[in-house]
Amino acid sequence: MIIIVRPKLLRKNFNGMTLWPFVVLKHHSLKEDAVFLNHERIHLRQQSELLVVFFYLWYGLEFLVRWIQYGNRHKAYKNISFEREAYQNENNFDYLKMRKVYGFLNFL
Repeated sequence: MIIIVRPKLLRKNFNGMTLWPFVVLKHHSLKEDAVFLNHERIHLRQQSELLVVFFYLWYGLEFLVRWIQYGNRHKAYKNISFEREAYQNENNFDYLKMRKVYGFLNFL
C-alpha cells in the first residue's frame, strides 16, 4: 500500500480513495486512522482479485444499477457490494487474514 496525501484529488465528501496500489488521502491525520486504512486495504484486496480493471468496471456498473434502484447517489455508493464488505469489516483487523477469495460476492 502506497499512501499519498492529495486533498485536491478528492471530492468534497470523500476522505480517501484506493487506486491500486495507491491510497489517496485528503488529510495527513488519516495515516494514523487504523479503521480507515483497514477499509482501504480491503479495497486493495478486492482490486487485486479482479485484476484492477475489472474491479473498476464492476464498481461503476454496480453503482449505476444501485443509483437506479435507490434514486440516490449516496445510498447507491453505500450499497455497492465492495463498499458493503469494506464498511462491515473495517473494524475487524483480522478480516483479511480469514477472508475468502471474492468475499465481496457475499454482499451482493
